[in-house]
Amino acid sequence: MTATATDVALRMEGVRKTYPAGDDEVVALDHVDLTVGSDEIIALVGPSGSGKTTLCSIAGGLLTPTEGTVVMGGEDISRYTPKQLTQFRRDSVGFVFQTVNLVPFLTARENLLVVDEIGPRTGAPARARADQLLEELGLADRAGNLPGQLSGGQKQRVAIGRALMNEPDLVLFDEPTSALDTALGDQVVKLIRHEMKSRGTAAIIVTHDERITHYADRLVRMLDGRVSDADGSPEAALEDPSVGS
Repeated sequence: MTATATDVALRMEGVRKTYPAGDDEVVALDHVDLTVGSDEIIALVGPSGSGKTTLCSIAGGLLTPTEGTVVMGGEDISRYTPKQLTQFRRDSVGFVFQTVNLVPFLTARENLLVVDEIGPRTGAPARARADQLLEELGLADRAGNLPGQLSGGQKQRVAIGRALMNEPDLVLFDEPTSALDTALGDQVVKLIRHEMKSRGTAAIIVTHDERITHYADRLVRMLDGRVSDADGSPEAALEDPSVGS
């Protein structure tokens, strides 16, 4: 089956990223092709320096490719101006960083609301959206707590809620369980899968954690800036109703 534009959250074709190094160049990504279905969860694995972070940075509009195309929502963002990329990141992508990066002097609710200070919602609609997410994430009773008053798992849930505030088409996770013990890590990964699937939102999870791979729809391996192995295909995942069940 050939995936249509509505089936696809992200399509990267021939993506190359290089950096100058004197008379030579460092190749961070080497002609990467990757397609992510509209509600597909990808576990992106590989050794340090394999290109995982660069791939996610390009997918999220934080970096532009040296060559190739990056299509999100039917738009080729690889040729966007810096201003267009800023709007793209605001409207279409959610980020959950390894260190969580919550604002320490803002409550859980305020950490969600800060996203929409630069987004389309303001006032009551933004507050309603934040309260809805905190309720769904089991944090309604923690809405007024500062990050320092939250557990590691609760901080991760706030970070997930913050990433979902703009109703993105794609959420990028960077080692979301690295600071959590086994029980909390498993809880957070289950939550990620539930939240992504219930919203029909695609996700790429950069990880070294084998626990995550069991909850992903597909495992993509990277080595030396290339996708060296991808178990299954987005087209197959979209065609097979048992995938992601």
